[in-house]
Amino acid sequence: MNISVSIVEDDASVRKILTGWLRRAKNFTCASEHSSGEEALNHLAAVKPDVILMDINLNGMTGIYCVSRLKPLMPDTQFLMLTVYEDSGHIFEALAAGASGYLLKRTPREELLASIKQIHEGGAPMTSYIARKVVHAFHREQADKVGLPDLAPREWQVLQMLARGFAYKEIADALAISISTVNTHIHRTYEKLHVRSRGEAVARLSQFPPITSSR
Repeated sequence: MNISVSIVEDDASVRKILTGWLRRAKNFTCASEHSSGEEALNHLAAVKPDVILMDINLNGMTGIYCVSRLKPLMPDTQFLMLTVYEDSGHIFEALAAGASGYLLKRTPREELLASIKQIHEGGAPMTSYIARKVVHAFHREQADKVGLPDLAPREWQVLQMLARGFAYKEIADALAISISTVNTHIHRTYEKLHVRSRGEAVARLSQFPPITSSR
């Protein structure tokens, strides 16, 4: 089955290259091409392609804003950003707007086609350089959080189970550890959180971002 792809790109030469790649590739169809975000917003909901290649730096409406407007109208369509920008700010804005992948415009033809196939199958393609920047930005964000305790993964597990009302024996049974080990984890967790009771520990847990509390 062919993967239908639409292109939103204001550079005519780049648009021509991408269109040619798709038309010459087996199992891909170029459903439409658009030179602006405004044009895409007016027509793409009716085209309903499987994947949209979206430039970020469009004249007028930005690609990120265009994605944010189109995604609610086309929840089943996957948006793959093609851009010259490598900074984490643009990456996160695009992902937050509804994009599922982020590639640089210098991405080779075969890698681009493979990425379109990957995003169509539920993946989130990014060049290795972009993926590394995402990871580094996430690490910096976590390091900048004031008062975030450095709990070990097992300590997070125990703390979360305490928050859900598990008794010490129930925690021990669920994690296949002894009650004394549970007590050790709780003691260390209380020290790191600077609390003295289950209630205080649970209150502290609620202050942390979900992505951190579940690690």
